[in-house]
Amino acid sequence: MKISMISVKLIKIPLRTSFKTALRTVDHVEDIILTVAADNGETGFGEAPPTRAITGETLETIQAALTDHILPAIRGMDLDDTERILNAIQSCIAGNSSAKAAVDMAVYDLKARLEGRPLMALLAEKISCEIRKPSVKKPVLLTDLTISVNSTKQMVTDARSAVGRGFKDLKIKVGKEGKADLEKIKEIRDAVGKGIQIRVDANQGWTPEEAVDILQEAERLQLDLEFVEQPVKASDVAGMAYVKARTNTCIVADESVFHPEDARRIFENDAADMVNIKLMKAGGIHEACKIIKIAQEYGKHCMVGCMLESKIAVSAAAHFAAATDVVTAIDLDGPSLCAADPYQGGPVYDDPYIYLNSTPGIGITNIEKDFLEELPAIEKEIR
Repeated sequence: MKISMISVKLIKIPLRTSFKTALRTVDHVEDIILTVAADNGETGFGEAPPTRAITGETLETIQAALTDHILPAIRGMDLDDTERILNAIQSCIAGNSSAKAAVDMAVYDLKARLEGRPLMALLAEKISCEIRKPSVKKPVLLTDLTISVNSTKQMVTDARSAVGRGFKDLKIKVGKEGKADLEKIKEIRDAVGKGIQIRVDANQGWTPEEAVDILQEAERLQLDLEFVEQPVKASDVAGMAYVKARTNTCIVADESVFHPEDARRIFENDAADMVNIKLMKAGGIHEACKIIKIAQEYGKHCMVGCMLESKIAVSAAAHFAAATDVVTAIDLDGPSLCAADPYQGGPVYDDPYIYLNSTPGIGITNIEKDFLEELPAIEKEIR
């Protein structure tokens, strides 16, 4: 069975509310959608968001990486040799991790469909083999919901609304106001009470000294933060280690970890308690499995998160997260942030609950055409 055809389009989905972080503001999901077909007509789906602030990629660079490098490199390859395909995706061009992730997940989706089993089952077998430890997870995940950077009043309103929708875990975006961020966290904690888990994501917005001051004060006030994500600049591993050594709050490395060697460096330097694996940073599932292995070697757990992605990419990440008990925290709220769902099939996203499909692959069977746009500037189909 060979890869016979690959098509690339653009999908646009409005968000319920603007998504704001310390790095950017976005009103729509606007991602590249990829379809990879085998010569028997079976297809797999992939997706890549342009997250320039984190991965350095735009829609234009993703298109160019796909059509000029990655897709020609795997066209006609035998799906029975999946390892060779996945290695070709990684080696044919430097960087471009989201473009690679889109093709990687499409190949995994297609492979699972051809084998007639959910992607989670294929990955549980692969990961268990890699870390030599059986892993079983229920096909239901519980995700947090992101509360975007805004005025304190608006963030409190958004947090209450999320709790009203059933979310028990909130991820609070901060990092723009230094020590004033602590007041936002305190107001939200007072508003939602102690029964809700609060995760804080500074998106590299604090200095190491600010982070220590803020977290020590949060500990003194007993704000009970589950963890703080990427408190300092991604390149400042020593600064993150400084924060970890001086606080009792769990530290999660996000933008500091793209590749397996990044995770090893974080753990070797005792810079974080966990790492946040995102398929778009790692370059896909193939490389993400290597990060799982490294975390297991160090006795650490992982979080699985997403960029501003829709149901295809988030579903691939959900199946990956469900395949191993090394993953203990889920931040896969992309579909919950969207104002529409143009996909048929796949996991069901019911506010905090993600019910994984038992159908083959990631389970998505169709995409509403009204949400898709052609990309006339590129060769849309590679045969």
